[in-house]
Amino acid sequence: MREFVFTLEYDPGTNPVADVLAAHPDTSVRSLSCHVSADSLWRVDLATGSEEALAELEAAYETADYFADCLVKDHCGAEVETQVLDRSSDTLVVYTYWDRTEVCTSVPHVALEYLGDGLLFETYREGRRYRWRIVLASDAPIHDFFDALSDEVGECTGMEMLRLTELDPDRHRTDPDDSVPIEQREALRAAVEHGYYETPRRIELSELADRLDVPRSTLSYRLRRAESALATAFVAENESIETLAAAGANGTL
Repeated sequence: MREFVFTLEYDPGTNPVADVLAAHPDTSVRSLSCHVSADSLWRVDLATGSEEALAELEAAYETADYFADCLVKDHCGAEVETQVLDRSSDTLVVYTYWDRTEVCTSVPHVALEYLGDGLLFETYREGRRYRWRIVLASDAPIHDFFDALSDEVGECTGMEMLRLTELDPDRHRTDPDDSVPIEQREALRAAVEHGYYETPRRIELSELADRLDVPRSTLSYRLRRAESALATAFVAENESIETLAAAGANGTL
């Protein structure tokens, strides 16, 4: 089995959920489950953020332009069901289901067509970026899928491959969780969530340290150590994105 990770990035006005997330940088959406058949798609998502952002997000899920990941930009005529399963001041759990029409498609449907059955999907959304993680068979034609997906999303959505790795328990791999202490992992997670690594940064190191109630020097040290461990783990991986590109050029994918 392999893990394929890539991102979509929506231009303004092309996806109502992305528009809400871009307007509320502290809000994110993570999939709890995502399932696809040839004729339908259903999923459960967990959103976290402010009460105002979640109210706007709930409205975006219910708009006829959304259709739970349909890639068609105009109204595709799908039959859609949206239901809020849980709601609090800072979390929202939403179930969505839609039946396809002849013009409907989505990332999972393109994956089903090109990569086959037995796929596992995981997604994370923040701002206009939509990260997909797919677990698939080792011999699945990744480049055929990615080319077909590029044709479907069109010019208003950017795409980027992030990584392709083998899921092999017998192969030696460096696990960042084994080498990064919990304090460093928490600092790194907070830095990502608050936009420290974005360009331009949404938060400076001093402000992030104040939020975490730790000295600036301590936070800087934890981030440097975590970054070093992650960089080491990345280099140790045999299946890098460069390997993926070379394999595609050689026709071995």
